[in-house]
Amino acid sequence: MLLNSLLLPNLISPLHEWVKHEGPVATIGITDHAQDHLGEVVFVDLPETGVSVSGGSSFGAVESVKASSDINSPISGEIVEVNSSLKGKPGLINTSPYEEGWMIKVKPSNPSELESLLGPKEYTKLCDEENAAH
Repeated sequence: MLLNSLLLPNLISPLHEWVKHEGPVATIGITDHAQDHLGEVVFVDLPETGVSVSGGSSFGAVESVKASSDINSPISGEIVEVNSSLKGKPGLINTSPYEEGWMIKVKPSNPSELESLLGPKEYTKLCDEENAAH
């Protein structure tokens, strides 16, 4: 699978979560690569607003017709918004992973964590290596 790095957000974790950092808030979701490997998403379990998340720790789960997978937060902070549309339309993660399929918005508590995330080119290379290994 060839990834178009122009469609990727600027920051991506090696575990396939993306981050769009705009002003005081960072929006988080899973990448197109991740949703493609999961298959059709049928259920999403997300936390409530006001909950704190830690970088690298699970904040929710995605269930698909193929598998169930924990979703990890690439950064630490307080959840200020949850995408409630995913409860009734979990398939938005498949059809629009970078727009309508976002999962949570976080107010980062340690902005330096953003520096450890991958850029689009590094992420594309990681995905190519993973695909070659399978």
